[in-house]
Amino acid sequence: MRMMLVGAGAVGESILKVMKWRDPKGEWLEYVLVCDFDQNRAQEVVEKLGKDCRFEAAEVNATDKEAMMRLALMHQIDFLMDAAPPFASNYIFDAAYETGINYGNMGTWSVPMDHPAYGLGIENSYTEPMTKYNFDRHEAWKEKGSMAVICMGIDPGVVNVFAKYAATELLDEITEVHVKDGGNLSVPGADPDDIMFGFNVWTVLDEVMNPNVEYDASRGGLLVEKPFAGREVWEMPDGVGQNTLVKVEHEEVVTMPRYLKQYGLQRATFKISLDENLITALKVVDKLGLRSIHPIQIGETEVIPRDVVAACAPQPKDIGDEMIGEMLVGVECIGKKDGKEKAYFLYQAFDNQESMKKWGSQAVVAQTGFGAALAIELIARGIWKDRGVFSPEYFDPLPYLNLMDESGYEYHIAEIK
Repeated sequence: MRMMLVGAGAVGESILKVMKWRDPKGEWLEYVLVCDFDQNRAQEVVEKLGKDCRFEAAEVNATDKEAMMRLALMHQIDFLMDAAPPFASNYIFDAAYETGINYGNMGTWSVPMDHPAYGLGIENSYTEPMTKYNFDRHEAWKEKGSMAVICMGIDPGVVNVFAKYAATELLDEITEVHVKDGGNLSVPGADPDDIMFGFNVWTVLDEVMNPNVEYDASRGGLLVEKPFAGREVWEMPDGVGQNTLVKVEHEEVVTMPRYLKQYGLQRATFKISLDENLITALKVVDKLGLRSIHPIQIGETEVIPRDVVAACAPQPKDIGDEMIGEMLVGVECIGKKDGKEKAYFLYQAFDNQESMKKWGSQAVVAQTGFGAALAIELIARGIWKDRGVFSPEYFDPLPYLNLMDESGYEYHIAEIK
């Protein structure tokens, strides 16, 4: 594989570290062009990878399709990995398509209406619903002979594989899947008023503050509600403890019905644990109009409010090893086996201090990067292959789980009594 990575942020760096570790001799990873809007950042990541001539840095604007295409052709790229902020994903996706190369990402772009209708029908609350841009182009990619795999992180990503495994191996019929993203991360002695963004600030503003979405076949399909709906308390395993979760907009509620409906799926939700300080901050940002993507004029300068927030907010890459605890991401799968009701929780946990020690990245970042790196490996080795646009549930889950076992990306399956 000759890969071009667009977006050398914390997760992009994490992906490359895992890939280099998995293939130190270049048996399937021949070359990587590490691209970022900031040339210095791309070079910094390359230098962190040590003296390995497979990695080279370049500058590129992730919204400049033609520039990405030129780089891809110049360096004979055959796989384009999108690790940029979500607003750039469609440009990168199109650059891969027009160049005729394969593509991967960890999430998709969506645009809510200024005045969402809420209720039944995602199209009534979003001008561009998540994954639609990609899946609408499935036939075009198929005809082109190229493959795009979207949603390849931890969630979406690993949890999608878990759900497919539950549907095909653990249950005769799967009726519900509920993704739960939480943990018990904390910084001892931190100011109680501190605000922590565990992930890309743009992504947090999108996922959390966008109208949330769930899938319920009995109520007609995709249902849209206001942010922070569906609050529940969930006991995370392995001593992680109680998490208060809320629903957010997330791709799993669209991709899982697409591929798991044939196994009986009737309902899908995604919920995340959010710190109360972050919830309060996000509500204030929203009410002040600071999450807007529409430019405003300040004197002689035009700025996008969300860009200002993203630039000023604490950055995930700057959170160090002072943070303790674990990230724990899993999916509750409910259905029937041998005529009896069964429920399982399949999950992956990542300890922050171990992550900092081994990968130099905080747990949220490394967990996501690891999930994406294993999916890319399956593509590079020709195990995940087809023509068109897919998400991980499309593929046989066993090769991915085998890689998790082999690499020590530990996961657990717990039966819920």
